[in-house]
Parts: sequence; C-alpha cells; structure tokens
Amino acid sequence: MQISDNDVQNSDSGVQISDSRRSSLTALPGDDVQESAASLLELAAVDPIRLDEDRLAWLALVLSPGLGPKRIVDAVAQLDAPSQIFALPLTGLEALRFPAQAAQFVFDGKARVAAEQEWARVAAQGATIITYSCAEYPERLKEIYDPPPVLWVRGDVALLARPAIAVVGTRHPSPYGSGVAEMLSRDLAARRLLIVSGMARGIDSSAHRGALAARMPTVAVWGTGIDVVYPKENKKLAEEILATGGAIVSELPMGTFPAPQNFPRRNRILSGLSIAVLVVEASENSGTRVTARCAAEQNRDLYAVPGNVTSKGSWTPNTLIKQGAKLTATWEDVWEDLPSQVRLELEAEAPVESKSETTASLLPDPVLRPQESMVLEVLRSDASLQIDEILDLLETQLTSSEVFTALFELEMAGRVRSMPGKNYVRTM
Repeated sequence: MQISDNDVQNSDSGVQISDSRRSSLTALPGDDVQESAASLLELAAVDPIRLDEDRLAWLALVLSPGLGPKRIVDAVAQLDAPSQIFALPLTGLEALRFPAQAAQFVFDGKARVAAEQEWARVAAQGATIITYSCAEYPERLKEIYDPPPVLWVRGDVALLARPAIAVVGTRHPSPYGSGVAEMLSRDLAARRLLIVSGMARGIDSSAHRGALAARMPTVAVWGTGIDVVYPKENKKLAEEILATGGAIVSELPMGTFPAPQNFPRRNRILSGLSIAVLVVEASENSGTRVTARCAAEQNRDLYAVPGNVTSKGSWTPNTLIKQGAKLTATWEDVWEDLPSQVRLELEAEAPVESKSETTASLLPDPVLRPQESMVLEVLRSDASLQIDEILDLLETQLTSSEVFTALFELEMAGRVRSMPGKNYVRTM
C-alpha cells in the first residue's frame, strides 16, 4: 500500500496523513522483511521530510509501553514506511501483534506526543537520534537477533560504522587487569581499531583511557540515557571521550537512570557494534559473561587475557580460553586474527610516515634519575605496593623525601599510577 502526495498535508508538527486516507488504511500483510527494509532506505534517500517523520515513528514505537526491539522491527517491516504507523486504525495496530496497551497508546496519539517531546530534549542536548532505517545505522548491529530500533548518540555518529573491538571486564580489577586493558586498548587504538566499551568502573574505564592515551576516539555504550552519567565519578572521562572526537551511545531515552536490567541488555549492543570482543578480567558470575555469550551468538571473534589461576577475577577469561577463545597477551594476537579486508582498511587510514612516530610515542623511554630508577625497580605491574612497603624496601638506599619525590616524578611521567590508600603500581 502506498500513500500519495494528495494524502499528505503539512502542519506545524510535521507531515500528517489526511483524515480520509487515515480512515481507509488497514494493516498490511506480512511482506518480505529484506524488501521492506530496502524500500525504507530508498524512501529516506529521496524524501528528507518523510525521513524525519519516519524517525519520529520509530521513536514513538520505542516509547510505547510493552513493545520490545524485535517486535518493533518486525512490525515496521510490514509497512510501506514507518510513518504509516500514525495513520493505522486500532485494528491495524493490533494486527501488527501490538499489545492492547501499546496499540491504544499509539492510536490515541500519545506515542507521537511523547516522541515529539523526546525529540525536543535530544535537540536541546545537541545529540542525535538514529533509527533502524537511517543510512547512518551501523550495518553490523542489524545482524544481531534484536537490534535496537533507535540509538541516542552524542558525538561522532560515523564512528559506529568503523571496525571496532569491545573491551570488557570486571568492575573490580586488579592492577594487572587495569594495566593490561589500558595497554591493549592503547596499542589497538593507535592502529585505528575503534575501542568500544561500557564506561563502567574498572576494565571499561581502563579501556577508554587506553584509547584516549593513543589520542584516538572511543565509543561508550551506556545503560542509562545519554544525559545521565553513570558512574558519576566518570563524568570527566565522558567529557574527554567527546572532546577527543568519540561518541556516547544508548538505546534508552533521555533521563533514564541506572537500573540493573538495563546493563545486560546493553551488552548485546557492545558486541553487536564490534567485530570482536576482548575479555580481560571477570569473575564466575560477572556480567561480562553476558557479553561473551552475546559475542558467541552473534558470531563475533572472542579474545581473552589469561590470568592467575588462584584469582577469582581470572575465572571467566581462563574458562573462555579453554572453550576456544584466543589467548591474548599483546595487540599482535588480535591484529593477526583480523580479516584481511579489515586490516587493509585500518592500515590505509594510518599514514606510513606516522606509524613509527606513533609507536615511539606510545612507548616512551626517557632517561630516569638514579632515585627514580630505584623506586621503579621495586614496583610491580601486577600488584600494588603500599607506600610503607616501598619505604621499607628502600630504607637503606633512599630517604623518605627522595622516595616521595621519585614517585611524584614517575607518576607525572606516566610510569607509575597511584591508587587509593597510597598504593602504587607500575604502568605497562
């Protein structure tokens, strides 16, 4: 069924369907899903005004009660255009397998009002809404079983189409886990592989910081609205991600606060946006296992960093390795496994003359003063040392003031990281 230009009227709120046409529209039979999706993209390319109306329709459905991602995508695939949803009678909406509450919500116009209000909030934030039928919607995400119909995005939307790896792990990492996550993310980002993570405490934050250390953009997928920073202590990290040209993505409306059920759902997007998933540290019952399972279901490559067998944080990566995940110790372990087409694409983006400079800048080796060398020698990268322990180890060699000065200089140089409780760890 097609809607002619005579049936379309302009109004202050956008393009509307005439009353005569509205009364004649009924539910459409099930068309081929792929043909319907292709027709939506063709329509969007020739009619920008209709595209906005279509985006509004997707948004209205997402905001309707009782509708999940798969049901929304399947329903829209049966229509000539998403915007037709506003013109369907109640029986037509119910024929799309909408629950009674959702069908009534759309039919009464409440869904459209909610969508227009949400659109205004997004515009006020300078953010963007991408729907399933938009050209900017990442193709990899369409491959998963239940792709989100709408993505709220702050930052560079084009990043979502880039080859990416999701780096995930525990919220309570060891110094070794944090260091490895940051090192691998830094080295992979420097070679133009996009780092995607959830910006949670622990491994996620280390992954984003690694990409930022390489001065490359990174994408954070949130389990809250894009205007609700969680955890709050990562506000500065979120600002740095946007300032470096990265992006913040969510499938949840503005103002959505953290809820336990949102984060496992978010994990399917992490793996869906990526060509591979890297697990660093996670316990037996960690939510990271959800992401690993999603990766397997979505046919994504799975990598894992081995850990100490006596550490509970090593349970998930060590188990994944036993089950077939690739053991990962350096960026080369990931790089050599990438599809040749992806490698060529990434290598083409990195100018040859800058590669040696990038590598050199990532691994600085400045000349250290004798006191700094002595302090650095006693520190470990896999376990932190408390300041009293450091002073005891160097008691016969350095005074306390020399130790404090050396630690400060090493921290400023990025060779040492301070941790809560006056603990220090050597960076990788």
